[in-house]
Amino acid sequence: METLSFQFPAGQPGRGRALVGCVGSGDLEVLLEPGQPGTLTIQVQTSVNGSAARWQHLFERMFDGQLPPALLIDIHDFGATPGVVRLRLEQGFEEIGHD
Repeated sequence: METLSFQFPAGQPGRGRALVGCVGSGDLEVLLEPGQPGTLTIQVQTSVNGSAARWQHLFERMFDGQLPPALLIDIHDFGATPGVVRLRLEQGFEEIGHD
């Protein structure tokens, strides 16, 4: 088990909270809640040790050229593929009303 932390520039806090996915399914779950203005904070708990660079690149691609809402995001991963991670994050953003 490994815990990773990431921060990115962000706008104003997101609206509301969301929970998407289910870690027990062999997938991952993503919890989103409002954060501090100007900062998107992501914490990843993953069963895949040594994957920090993969997570960093995935987040950089997702947020390149846009200013996401200020959120605290907790990800509980059980070996999900990058495509599934992106899908769950997009579902979470949709639930809190950010496109």
